[in-house]
Amino acid sequence: MSISPSEKIKVSIDGNIATVIIDNPSANTWDRESLPALKAVVEALNADPAVYALVFTGAGEKFFSAGADLNQFASSDADVARAVGEAFGDAFETLADFRGVSIAAINGFAMGGGLEVALACDIRIAEEQAALALPEARVGLLPCAGGTQRLTQLVGEGWAKRMILCGERIGAQQALTLGLVEEVVPTGESLAAATALAAKVGNQSPSSIAACKRLIHSARNIAIADGLVAERDEFVSLFSTQDQHEGTNAFLEKREPDWKNQ
Repeated sequence: MSISPSEKIKVSIDGNIATVIIDNPSANTWDRESLPALKAVVEALNADPAVYALVFTGAGEKFFSAGADLNQFASSDADVARAVGEAFGDAFETLADFRGVSIAAINGFAMGGGLEVALACDIRIAEEQAALALPEARVGLLPCAGGTQRLTQLVGEGWAKRMILCGERIGAQQALTLGLVEEVVPTGESLAAATALAAKVGNQSPSSIAACKRLIHSARNIAIADGLVAERDEFVSLFSTQDQHEGTNAFLEKREPDWKNQ
């Protein structure tokens, strides 16, 4: 029986390695079904002492994940925004705290919440054609699943501002140069590369891995905890603005937004 409560999150276990796939056609977007499912899956893997490593990827050949399903935000309902923001936080922070090693196999576009789920993993391997971005401000939103916090820690404030404030999209090789990913591989090879790296974890003591990971994260988590809460608060506050409603609906209607700055 599958440990996933949703068909949108598929799981297979081979030896000490769990492979988790987001499969939500057509762009592997996140919603209030897939996010709790990811959290439940990681919790189940944490409870399985035979699993040492987790490989996360997207179904298909084009999208790792395009982020949140923006149809959730078309009504500009702040209560919906709070629920979705908290679901993102619960899921991705559970992934970040997975006791073993988590590796993102970025097999295509990683946009918004798609990049944020990769940021929640310990290691990122991108295919050469992959494109990475946090374009939320383009639709009147902001990254609410750790993007403003984890991206800044990885690439520094300047490049975090370029990607978030200027909407700059970067390719795999540039991501490697910036330290956003740890390896670039040819098209179609990210899952195999991530699985091969995950296999190396089996040579390590799982207890030592868990302790080392806690220590590596300790200083970071002290600094990031308040920022993650503030990130979701700011996300919800945007739903009282005209620009959020305009930006989200302009995207869904495939037109340019008419910003009012209010």
